[in-house]
Amino acid sequence: MKITMAHGSGGESTSELIRQIFAKHFHNEVLDRMEDSAIVPGNGRIAMTTDSFVVTPYFFPGGDIGRLSVCGTVNDLLMSGSVPKYLTCGCILEEGMDMDDLDRIIASMAETAREAGVEIITGDTKVVEARTGKGGLMINTAGVGFARDGAQCEPSQCADSDAVILSGTLGEHHAAILGSRMGIHNNIVSDAAPLVEMVNGLMNAGIHVHAMRDVTRGGLGTVLNEFASASACCMNLQEKDLPVSDQVRDFCGILGLDPMYMGNEGKMVAIVPKEEEEAAVKIIRGSRYGENAAVIGHVEKNADTTPAVVLHTQIGGRRVIGLMYGEGLPRIC
Repeated sequence: MKITMAHGSGGESTSELIRQIFAKHFHNEVLDRMEDSAIVPGNGRIAMTTDSFVVTPYFFPGGDIGRLSVCGTVNDLLMSGSVPKYLTCGCILEEGMDMDDLDRIIASMAETAREAGVEIITGDTKVVEARTGKGGLMINTAGVGFARDGAQCEPSQCADSDAVILSGTLGEHHAAILGSRMGIHNNIVSDAAPLVEMVNGLMNAGIHVHAMRDVTRGGLGTVLNEFASASACCMNLQEKDLPVSDQVRDFCGILGLDPMYMGNEGKMVAIVPKEEEEAAVKIIRGSRYGENAAVIGHVEKNADTTPAVVLHTQIGGRRVIGLMYGEGLPRIC
């Protein structure tokens, strides 16, 4: 069965669509009330974020647009040191979309939300005329989390000698999407994942995380340039310590890509005091999705420091990693 314009009319077809797909998968006490807004328990300080997801193809090795939308929003909340709690889901459907595909995507969102420990508590659905003739989907999510007392994860907090920790290998999501679009057969799967366990582990252990960021669009190079600019520091990285899988390295070699600018959807970079780096790496490696975590460099910050990201190569050279220029193809979220 396909989506028709009647599914966006607000009448019986709309109600049937909501009952058969969204309410079935997002079932919980709050959403089941079917109100236009939700009232939920909270505390004095909250974190909020919003994101939209338009990636194609909708299904790719290791995930789909539904899992991606939950992971992206949850991880954005986590990077502020907050505890994610609630999500909204807004779907814009094109006429002609296959309802079985929609059902798979919404089921994936629900499963990922359960894994992340969050509830999808309200949402909206609109149907528009097809632009491509195939029937498409765009998802918007908003997320609410609770701020932790004392947590201050801001790039401006980066200090001299801090360790730069990467939670795993670079580039899988970018390569999975691009490989799917180009019909390149390989074993690379997307790393899309909620990073709840590793962030909670760091926070609960009292690690003084000065900054955190999930490595998405623009890749590691862009994230660290933003950190360097915000804290007037130099990020000195060691090429030999960068975790990149053989499959992604070969993929990059074929297409002329640079792992430093490739996006992930289940990796983060954390800046912690040097004396806490061993404890932090141990926690991340012991967490789900963090088994390949590594210290990849250290922060240099003094009165003469020029904000920059410098990669110290394996042959003894120095390469300045600038901001990504132009559009990082393909669109990964």
